[in-house]
Amino acid sequence: MTSDTPRAGGSDAAPIRLARTVEGRPLVGDEDGFVPLASAGMDGIDEALGAAVGCGASSLPSVESLPAARTPARRLSFGVPFDPGKLWGIGLNYADHAADLDAVRPAEPASFMRPATALTAPGGPIRLPPTEEAARITAEAELGLVIGRTCTDVDEGAFGEVVAGVVPVIDVTAEDVLQRNPRFLTRAKSYDTFLVVGPWIVAPVSVDRLAGTTVRTVINGETVAENTVDRMLFPPEELVSVHSRVFTAERGDLISTGTPGAGGIEPGDTVRAEVEGVGVLTADVVGEERE
Repeated sequence: MTSDTPRAGGSDAAPIRLARTVEGRPLVGDEDGFVPLASAGMDGIDEALGAAVGCGASSLPSVESLPAARTPARRLSFGVPFDPGKLWGIGLNYADHAADLDAVRPAEPASFMRPATALTAPGGPIRLPPTEEAARITAEAELGLVIGRTCTDVDEGAFGEVVAGVVPVIDVTAEDVLQRNPRFLTRAKSYDTFLVVGPWIVAPVSVDRLAGTTVRTVINGETVAENTVDRMLFPPEELVSVHSRVFTAERGDLISTGTPGAGGIEPGDTVRAEVEGVGVLTADVVGEERE
């Protein structure tokens, strides 16, 4: 593996939450609330992501020790928690989901990219395109991996040295566009607001910490799909390793690791991605009424 300046640290570092307000103010927090990241002597999220790699117990701040009073998460409006780089998605990465779709189980990770303009902040809204453009839209919960340092050719065992943290993701697909031709996957995933990320990144992260993590797709309060990370066909460490052999990964790149399952969405719906031990991401759906 090649990378920028390495950092030391232990995998037992207490996790923290890295976030930004809708105005772009960087925050650091825990389950009890958030304080300005500047109170930790850091200029922004980019610096904090760099501190998190290597499971940097000695580099990440202890929120309770900072000279600022916490603001509860419920009193804050969150934006996308980092400056996005490359946005990668993985298809059919849960064995059960592939079976539900009667799809051929891939022998290698099935990945795609989408533009940064597809991103929208927690809460959304997810804006559905006109029905003549795409009539059948689905949404799904995923676990996202946020890269924390420049790296290539990463060994699976070096996962915690390059991944700064994890984040909930809502991935949206124009299913009828995709079904017209599987080569239309990028188009089907790339409409504006079709990728919701947030409300915060949990850092640092290790393979052990992700074991058994439940990812759940919830629409209008009903769970439509759920599964655990250990049921992935290609686990997070393999996804990072495989893709780092293809491209130089950089701080702020996102690998969204696939979904346990999706549900159809209509205007007026509310979608939730629940990632156990990480957070809950919610977005409302808007658009013209559909028949």
